[in-house]
Amino acid sequence: MKHQIPLLLACCAATLHAEVTLPPVISDHMVLQRDVPAPIWGKASPGEEVAVSIAGQSKSTKADEKGGWKVSLDPLQAAEGLTLTVKGSNTLTIQDVLVGEVWLGSGQSNMAGPVRTFKGADEGLQKTLAAAPYPRIRLMKQGAKGWQPATPANVDAFSAILFAFGSRLQTELNVPVGLMVGAVGGTPSGFWLTEEMFRGDAACQAQIKEFAKTYDFAAAMKAYERYMTAWKANAEKAKQSGGKVGREPAVPLQPGECSGEIGHLYQAHVQPYVPYAIRGVLWDQGEGGTGITGVDQFHVMGALIKGWRKAWQQDFPFIYMQKPSGGGTAWDLANPTTKNADAFAPTPAKVPADIEGQAREVHIKIQQHPHTAMVISTDLGGMTHPTNKSGYADRAKQVALSFVYGGQAEFSGPLYASHSIEGGKVRIKFSHIGRGLATRHSDQLQGFIIAGADKQFHWADAVIEGDSVIVSSAAVPQPAAVRYAWSSQSPWASLFNKDGLPAQTFRTDDWSLLNARK
Repeated sequence: MKHQIPLLLACCAATLHAEVTLPPVISDHMVLQRDVPAPIWGKASPGEEVAVSIAGQSKSTKADEKGGWKVSLDPLQAAEGLTLTVKGSNTLTIQDVLVGEVWLGSGQSNMAGPVRTFKGADEGLQKTLAAAPYPRIRLMKQGAKGWQPATPANVDAFSAILFAFGSRLQTELNVPVGLMVGAVGGTPSGFWLTEEMFRGDAACQAQIKEFAKTYDFAAAMKAYERYMTAWKANAEKAKQSGGKVGREPAVPLQPGECSGEIGHLYQAHVQPYVPYAIRGVLWDQGEGGTGITGVDQFHVMGALIKGWRKAWQQDFPFIYMQKPSGGGTAWDLANPTTKNADAFAPTPAKVPADIEGQAREVHIKIQQHPHTAMVISTDLGGMTHPTNKSGYADRAKQVALSFVYGGQAEFSGPLYASHSIEGGKVRIKFSHIGRGLATRHSDQLQGFIIAGADKQFHWADAVIEGDSVIVSSAAVPQPAAVRYAWSSQSPWASLFNKDGLPAQTFRTDDWSLLNARK
């Protein structure tokens, strides 16, 4: 028995000695981000020496007391067919490694929706698929065991908009492209940042505190009870008649409370990619709001963007799709990118109400956060799930090439920059005028409304003067405010730049609007 004890202890020691392991995101077929330090990490026995080598360089480290280890590769140039070797008590060999551009796509259903769902109605996507396979594009799906080559079968199950975006980038840049996705349909932005990111963001907390000053929770609960009583009666009738039961009313929440668990989707679908080096993020979410009472999308997205960059320890560009999708006309309705835009419409009889432009205004403001750009979608066609994914990808590629990669082409329509009141007229100045301001589809510039101190808006006359628009109305001799395209549906707004991109919703006033942030 005494002779068996040393043997038993030796067997236990061998069993307890952990082999070096890697996370799923570090696997065969992966794409490493070029031109930046590239982290490689994993698990091993505490204190174990780990060496990582690729393309003539080698980095080594020791696992910490919990077995975690990480090295950072020196920046690599674009390459193909490399082998990554990780050596500790065992040796792992990662084959078919590429170096190029890596993008993370995240958000809700318009990012999650697979190619197979949209290819039937999207001619641009069909043309992209016809050029398959794409040996220099690699795919990483949430929950997958590793990277996949972009074969037709793998592409079919991958995000339609992210693949279309990546394939266009790969063609333009002529380097390998890696695409990682983490997206879930019907989800608010509050599920995609951690509790720490949200609670630690001063701007979010200040907005909630301000909202709470005028929020009547008791009144909200009484209204909910009325809605719930009516919903139950209608639901019972629908069941008896075989009709469809509508969505159950949501229970009101206190300021700062979330409709679900803050951050659980970040933990499940984004955290596993951290700190894998990326070029940037393509975000498509907004229909689901924030899910947090008392704070709007501008503030939550600010906390999310800042929090993700901190987690990655990388100040990457953040590109997001404009919401609501569509709602405006296009410079060229025959162009494949914008063919689903609304037809141009005459000016409606009534001016838009205060609330009509608020959602669009809040979403446009997100690009004010550092190193953040918006993909204009007002001229790309609407619906909850726009069918022209290739058009959205074309526009996203245009933004990426100029905003991220140093291209010179204009990527945004005119954005409000400043205004001045000149007697009975208001002069509006813009950024992103590109090759110049222009009206389209009509001789007269449409889409502007104007008000005096009484806050009563009227349709305005507007003329282009150089890089400005001069706005006036005989009904408002002393103007105080101007708004443009102040609605989620504004096919009657006709200001563009000569690069073919539509001007975006704005207002010069800061007058209070009816607001129910969530």
